[in-house]
Amino acid sequence: MSTNQDTPAARRIDTGEGGVAEIYEIYPGASSVVPVQPQRRTGPPAAQAGMATAEYAIATLAAVGFAGVLVFIMRSDEVRGFLLNLIRTALTLP
Repeated sequence: MSTNQDTPAARRIDTGEGGVAEIYEIYPGASSVVPVQPQRRTGPPAAQAGMATAEYAIATLAAVGFAGVLVFIMRSDEVRGFLLNLIRTALTLP
């Protein structure tokens, strides 16, 4: 990494203890600013405490039902014959 010493706002800060480290502050005064503390998160209200779990359960039941319908359709003779014919056509050499 290179320090951009040509920037007019860059300011050199000496450590004062033998000059071991050289730090170039690009934004002078930025190190003295107190960082903003994130606000404390609060949980959901008591009436909605289990809503996420219930929503996941409903979505899981809907997915299982849809998978059951797909299995029923895929086991029918018409679909099975269509898929086998498609595979045989794709594997035959021209």
